[in-house]
Amino acid sequence: MKTFNVPTREEVSPANQVLFDNLKKGIGKVPNLYATLAHSEHALGTYLALQSGKSSLKAKEKEVVNLVVSQVNECDYCLAAHTYIAKLNGFTDEQIIEIRKGGASFDPKLDALAGLVKSAVENRSKPDAAAVDQFFAVGYTNENLVDTVVLIGDKMITNYLHGITHVPVDFPAAPAL
Repeated sequence: MKTFNVPTREEVSPANQVLFDNLKKGIGKVPNLYATLAHSEHALGTYLALQSGKSSLKAKEKEVVNLVVSQVNECDYCLAAHTYIAKLNGFTDEQIIEIRKGGASFDPKLDALAGLVKSAVENRSKPDAAAVDQFFAVGYTNENLVDTVVLIGDKMITNYLHGITHVPVDFPAAPAL
């Protein structure tokens, strides 16, 4: 199988060099998976625009989506990155493990979100009706549903990219389930 390198700043286009510089200023580094997107002239910028787009979901809700999708897809890179980010957003280690399993008994609204996402991803876009009903029963809206689907798509991009390229994980490893 082809080995994919993680390109350095000097190996990417001038437009991607600017994005590398912005990432380094903003988060202190260019994560390997982001750098891998820079093999394409446009993919890194397109992905960053998608990821930083406005959403009706709050930061913790986004991390629920990221963790559940990454667990279903068994993406070690994204599980490591989003375990780290989830901790920054106030989740405990125990809560993160529960979320990765598709639930959040500590918060009924997050529990419904995790359940919907897990069902949607496992069933390839066709969640159980009960999961959809529960999502709306806890107060989520049509807007929240659409934003959840966009976040699922966002995470699928990076899960697939890592699954194909196997670039090194540059975040602390997520604990095994």
